[in-house]
Amino acid sequence: MILMAQHSARGSRIWLVVVIVVVLVGAGAAAVVLSHHSGPHKSAGSANPPVHSTHHGGHSTTTTTTTTTTTSSVPPTTTTSTLPPPAAGFVTGHVTAVGDSVMLDYQTPLQSDIPGIDVEAAVSRQWGAGEQLLAQLKAEGQLGAEVIVALSTNGPISATDFDDMMSTLQGASRVVFVNIHVDRPWQDPNNAVLAQGAARYPRVVIADWASLAAANPQWFGADGTHLAIDGPGADALASLITTTLMQG
Repeated sequence: MILMAQHSARGSRIWLVVVIVVVLVGAGAAAVVLSHHSGPHKSAGSANPPVHSTHHGGHSTTTTTTTTTTTSSVPPTTTTSTLPPPAAGFVTGHVTAVGDSVMLDYQTPLQSDIPGIDVEAAVSRQWGAGEQLLAQLKAEGQLGAEVIVALSTNGPISATDFDDMMSTLQGASRVVFVNIHVDRPWQDPNNAVLAQGAARYPRVVIADWASLAAANPQWFGADGTHLAIDGPGADALASLITTTLMQG
């Protein structure tokens, strides 16, 4: 009986050891599984920019890609209408300006605004003298296809005077008549002749200096007619003529 009890006790200890070993092995396996599934996860909804990694010689280089939007500040190109070709007797691509002493005040800015322009200005020039000069230039093959006439400051003109000048200028690509600002009784009548004459002929336009001048009396000298040479009024008049010539 004692021998059987000893064997029974030794068997119980063996089974206890076996149970302990099984429990320990099971716990180790569970720890491995948990460790395998507990790695970090990134949110699928991340707002960060995409990241690209490149490996070079055992070193990792990370590049972040971003998107940049740029707006073009290049200004739009300015264009003007194409002028019709002139009739015979005019020089294509050339501009001729004929005027009196007021044109002398803005001659320099006009030459800056219209490179290559031929400015023919003289003190006290009358309408008839300007008409003769234009006819002479045309006969000599020197009259531009684009013509600027800034006369009638020094005396009255009529519709007949206008038509006589247009007998020389008709066929030009464009003719710009500059109306006048002068403290003389012929100012308004002369400006009316110019406006009515321009309406009768194609390719003829008016540079409305009278309106711009009346709104800016500070530009003028004591006589109310002449401008400070190359001053703000001279610049404004040159710009007005240039714009009218280009755009009609």
